[in-house]
Amino acid sequence: MAEQLGISASYLNLVERNQRPVSAQLLLKLADGFDLDIRELSGDDEARAFAELNEVFADPLFQNAGLSRQDVQDVAAASPSVADAIRSLYQAYREQLAGQGLGLGPVAPTDIIADRDKSDHLDVMKFPVEEVRDYIHANRNHFGELDDAAEALYDYREFAQDELYIGLRRHLDEAHGLSVKVMPVEVLGATTRRFDRHSRRILLSEVLDGPARTFQLAYQIAYLEQADLIERTVKASSLQGEETLRLARISLANYFAAALIMPYSRFHAAAEDSGYDIELLARRFGTSFEQTCHRLTTLQRAGERGIPFFLIRVDGAGNVSKRFAAAGFHFSRYGGTCPRWNLHDAFRTPGKIITQIVQLPDDTTYFSIARTVRRPGAGVLAPEQELAVGLGCEISEASRLKYARAYDLQASEGVTPIGVNCRLCERPDCAERAFPPINRKLIVDEQARGLSSFTFQNV
Repeated sequence: MAEQLGISASYLNLVERNQRPVSAQLLLKLADGFDLDIRELSGDDEARAFAELNEVFADPLFQNAGLSRQDVQDVAAASPSVADAIRSLYQAYREQLAGQGLGLGPVAPTDIIADRDKSDHLDVMKFPVEEVRDYIHANRNHFGELDDAAEALYDYREFAQDELYIGLRRHLDEAHGLSVKVMPVEVLGATTRRFDRHSRRILLSEVLDGPARTFQLAYQIAYLEQADLIERTVKASSLQGEETLRLARISLANYFAAALIMPYSRFHAAAEDSGYDIELLARRFGTSFEQTCHRLTTLQRAGERGIPFFLIRVDGAGNVSKRFAAAGFHFSRYGGTCPRWNLHDAFRTPGKIITQIVQLPDDTTYFSIARTVRRPGAGVLAPEQELAVGLGCEISEASRLKYARAYDLQASEGVTPIGVNCRLCERPDCAERAFPPINRKLIVDEQARGLSSFTFQNV
């Protein structure tokens, strides 16, 4: 390896031990000689590990531990995998508390361990949704074999983009002897898709719009034709538990469905040519705004990489129902988002795209795009739901976006400081703060009042 890079073996050994810096020239040689994406060395894992550890050690459980930010940074820098292990242990602790109905206040770990005999095993509760999210995040929301399989089918069947729904119906009929029937909401109720094996029919609810109907057919094709590939992919993971495995299979089938509707190379080229114009891409591929945003987060094929986006979806109450933390963006595992992020303002202007430049406390800066979307309902008993979808990337990538052309991306003006959420944010004098930071001592002064309802020690 040293010979191929044109350096001595001893110097390479020093680099590996973090005792010598990696020069730009050496990075280029690494990328050229080993087909390496330089972004993989950008420190995203370290930054993510630091953010997660910072959240863990902000718990009052550690208030007397005397840990400084530098201590946490040193652990994250030395070994992100150790940080992952600490986070997993802390997550198990939190979930154990929730499972026993003890709330989230400080409880002695010995109290939990003492109750281990009351359950089948210590790790009583693992939330399958969180496990699958972590698995997808670990894979950078990219599964190349599923992309390849979807493109192969798309090319083999010679699907037409403007008639994809008809093409998928024809394929299901010719390849599997299945018919598709759109059913009244009175018949299916809250069910939007049902595979009726007995009658060899796929039943779709009339509440689904065009993009959603196409997606459901593509999902059914994944279930019928890619079960072996999906099963191999899941078995290669460390996921366990029947609920978790089923959710993982569904997630991978959804991935294939999106890849079939928006084939990788075609979609990547269209995204680059259009300046990542989400609404134009949605019209071109017959997809919804959310489907298009989600697909943009998956463009990580070697040699054909798109912008590394993060994605979040929240409801009107601030509950996070979907998130993909690419591009180094740090989401809180426990709690909502920052009220200063205009993601929440999207509800005031339904259907309109709003943009913003935001900066986290560690000075990382991102360009953010947000818009509301609607999830179909099922009549009066289940009205449609309005959600906000946020998509963003590091400011260094924003020049490739048409949405950023009106901004001076080099200027410091117009940047909104935000936090991960109120309980983890240490920014003083925030008028929108809902809670004090949990790792700072609250100062209560009866004779003074600041911009925020909470004053706290900032050191």
